[in-house]
Amino acid sequence: MADKTIRVTLVKSLIGTKQDHRATVRGLGLRRLNSTVQLEDTPAVRGMVRKVAYLVKCEG
Repeated sequence: MADKTIRVTLVKSLIGTKQDHRATVRGLGLRRLNSTVQLEDTPAVRGMVRKVAYLVKCEG
């Protein structure tokens, strides 16, 4: 299960979003629009993605 990963892409701008949502996006490793990161599929990462689901696209 440790080899399971998900790809997260920032698809919406952070302008006008809540400060803690911006911090969550940065915590996921996303910096600019359309940037993509590959992360381990853990409950913590899933929760972060769910919190900012309106900003990101998740695959995998």
